[in-house]
Amino acid sequence: MPKQPFLYVLNVAFLAATLYGCGTQVTNPVSGQAERSAMSESAEMAEGKKGHEQVLAEYGALANPRLQAYVNDLGQRLARQSHRSALEWHFTVLDSPEINAFALPGGYVYVTRGIMAYMESEADLAGVIGHEIGHVTARHGAQRATRQQNAGLGVLAAAVLGAVLESKGVSGAGQIASDLSQNVAAGYIASYGRDQELQADGLGAEYLARSNYDPRNMVDVIGVLKSQERFAADQARAEGKPVREGGNWLASHPSNDQRLQNITQLASQYKGSYVDEGRARYLQAIDGMGFGESPDQGLTRGQNFYHAGLGIAVTAPQGWAIQNSADRLTLINGAGDAGLIVRAVPAQSGSTHEEIIRNLIKPQSGRVDRTQINGLQASHFTGTVKNESGQVAPVEVTVVSGPANKSYLMQYAAKDAAALQRNRRSMQDAEGSFRSMSPQDRAQARPWAIRMAAYPRGGFPELARQSPLTNAENQLRLINGVYGANGGAGPKPGQPVKVVVQQ
Repeated sequence: MPKQPFLYVLNVAFLAATLYGCGTQVTNPVSGQAERSAMSESAEMAEGKKGHEQVLAEYGALANPRLQAYVNDLGQRLARQSHRSALEWHFTVLDSPEINAFALPGGYVYVTRGIMAYMESEADLAGVIGHEIGHVTARHGAQRATRQQNAGLGVLAAAVLGAVLESKGVSGAGQIASDLSQNVAAGYIASYGRDQELQADGLGAEYLARSNYDPRNMVDVIGVLKSQERFAADQARAEGKPVREGGNWLASHPSNDQRLQNITQLASQYKGSYVDEGRARYLQAIDGMGFGESPDQGLTRGQNFYHAGLGIAVTAPQGWAIQNSADRLTLINGAGDAGLIVRAVPAQSGSTHEEIIRNLIKPQSGRVDRTQINGLQASHFTGTVKNESGQVAPVEVTVVSGPANKSYLMQYAAKDAAALQRNRRSMQDAEGSFRSMSPQDRAQARPWAIRMAAYPRGGFPELARQSPLTNAENQLRLINGVYGANGGAGPKPGQPVKVVVQQ
């Protein structure tokens, strides 16, 4: 928060450029077979370039030239061993804590710093990138776009949305489908077919072997990410919350036992001598990389949300969760049936609170009450609006004037009137916590980074005592690939390990 949401750009710009047609015959670079495609290779590269601009607008490239160069060099080395070595390849680290990697047609491959935090070696990262290169070389994105040509989405929209859905995991599909009013099409695009996934696995293993990396690292990557899922599930259970399904790279890359068996079989076919996994190089490359949320989008620390760039802070009630997205901040209760939605108000929406309410809410009737929230001028509106079906519905919002002459809209949201009534006091408490950041807030809003440290004799418990993380011991085990290890299993004293520090 805030950024112009990616889906809005897709909806307005990409869907307006919908392309229809019967397609052309192209030769698949991997199979050598002719196939009908809605995208020629030149169109594939052109549309991938346009999609690349939108990916960067949504996520942003990580501002770390040294790490970008490292990942690009690794990707280029793998790509040179691929079936499309002559393609102009682009490898980008995205400034996102999500555990994701994905590719666009035409040679655009992305990994997030989030997924890199959990990799243990250069060979692990090569496994992730090799799989995504496989999707591009086999033209899976173009094939997916072709399947969707008659589903109400254009070629570019289908190709790019497919990749974005993949990057956000299955859990992102519903929101995207809803935003585009293309539930069937967007849901169908959300994942590659099983045959495509297995082919990408096979191609990734081949490219790793050709580049002198052990293909078995593709199996190791799945293990690392499954540990990440297991940690999230354990956390949810400990907090009495439902276990979330999907939401990372594995969500769109089937990880059942059969697939793991297939990967193992594929890797075992390569009998080369693979010695250097590049662990030392990898740890040196990610030393200093940001961990967790980006300060540019705001930071969650316990029940508090801080956005130093905007100079604002807000506190969620106990038991409530903080969900930060590109265009809004949502404080949501444990039951998931009520929340407070905070949005930055566009400058063109009005110069007074009344104008903002009139232009953004478009009320049918109601009243405005002037108030103050922590010394900031605010206006609370209670009234009615017409919903999408034309029926009159209640609405309750507060407009507050924040720092730097920027206004914010806080909207009460609930499943029904009963849920609203049950949670009204908590919503009011959350609203009342909105404030300009204090010096104490700014001290808490320091970003985190990955650093290297020698593994101490006291092990992870000793490292945890110096960590800003919650549940620090388990999180440190997780990022070092030994989550769930029994007893003293783990690194040897003096061995370099990853830790998280405040910057």
